[in-house]
Amino acid sequence: MTARVRPLDAVDKQLCAQLQTDGRASYATLAKAVGLSEAAVRQRVQRLLDEGTVQIVGVTDPHRMGFDRWAMIGVSVDGDVRAVADALAAVHAIDYVVLTAGSFDVLAEVVCVDDDALLALLNDTIRAIPGVRATETFVYLRLTKQTYSWGVR
Repeated sequence: MTARVRPLDAVDKQLCAQLQTDGRASYATLAKAVGLSEAAVRQRVQRLLDEGTVQIVGVTDPHRMGFDRWAMIGVSVDGDVRAVADALAAVHAIDYVVLTAGSFDVLAEVVCVDDDALLALLNDTIRAIPGVRATETFVYLRLTKQTYSWGVR
């Protein structure tokens, strides 16, 4: 995660909110929404991208892409939790890695084609990482809510 170099002002936050609603909005549309010129909006959006404050991506539905098994994996670690988290983050099939306080040292979210792929990922990859003591897998039965509107609600 990139540390913010400067605080966001109200216009930056408005731009982020607009982009979360429609990441394909034109600079002209964004300019009207925030009350700046198109050139000023272009510069601000580019700065937000360069600083890592915002990413503009196409979010896919994993199920429609052929990935039918989603899970959160709790990982208990012996030794350096950061080294284990870095190793997990390097695994292509793992989409989300966070260090935590509580029952688990690390949580990793995975999206797999099926149960066999999840088993292989757990057994052959995750449990083979040095420092991984134990895992507990929470299989997703249904995704009820997913949002990407952090910080601008």
